[in-house]
Amino acid sequence: METWAEQAEIRDAMNNSTLDRMKSWFAGYCGSFYTENAADNRNIRLKEEHSQQVLTNMNLLTESLALAENDRLLAEAVALFHDVGRFQQYRQYKSFRDADSVNHAALGAKILAEEELLAELPAEERQTIIRAVAQHNMFMIPAGLADRDLLYLRLIRDADKLDIWRVFIEFYALPEEARASAVSLGFPDLPACSKEVLACLHRQEMVDLKLLKTLSDFKLLQLSWVHDLNFPASFRLMEERDYINRLAATLPATREVAAALESVLAFVERKMALSR
Repeated sequence: METWAEQAEIRDAMNNSTLDRMKSWFAGYCGSFYTENAADNRNIRLKEEHSQQVLTNMNLLTESLALAENDRLLAEAVALFHDVGRFQQYRQYKSFRDADSVNHAALGAKILAEEELLAELPAEERQTIIRAVAQHNMFMIPAGLADRDLLYLRLIRDADKLDIWRVFIEFYALPEEARASAVSLGFPDLPACSKEVLACLHRQEMVDLKLLKTLSDFKLLQLSWVHDLNFPASFRLMEERDYINRLAATLPATREVAAALESVLAFVERKMALSR
């Protein structure tokens, strides 16, 4: 069978037809990971649905920025493929914890190259998508990026966080037997919150995954993501969906947690005021 690269005589810029073919491939790719095991299927389904919701978020963000059509379509491709490495990661390791398995972003970039999914695009567009996928899960955005790469990386990091908040809020509300097993990354479900994690929120900093000891710490890490949002529309969507209060409601009601939450809310209020 001919590859897309062999079929394409001219490498055109991203267009709706190309994106539609990518969406069709992605649906088939996700489908190939479902089995007769209900527990495994919950994890695969969660990541497939997450990818679609990140795509929806991406469209809302690019609309708010009034991006040109080609830029918008490239951003959609980044959103669609940002977690394409998660499926192989789970099949091989039964985990979504990169530290215990494989860097899912690097694996996703490798899959995109091996499958030649982007082969019909110009080299610059191919590399733009691959770089955004490869870097979307970094703790901090690296310095020195070209303006275009920086735009797509900021977009995917915001679109991703906006849905990860939803995923975890829904996860915490489910009975244990109905939860996707890999979502909590294996942290013990204990009320204790580490002092180092709480201190990061007081300093209005992102929490490093390496500091976490409990699921409560992981929830505080998710609250700290407000310090990495990049666009006014991201803050508006977060506020409209009430993510901070809904996530905070799952934490232990201690003075230490309340003080950390107050710091988060104060930061959000300042950012929202600047965008009004």
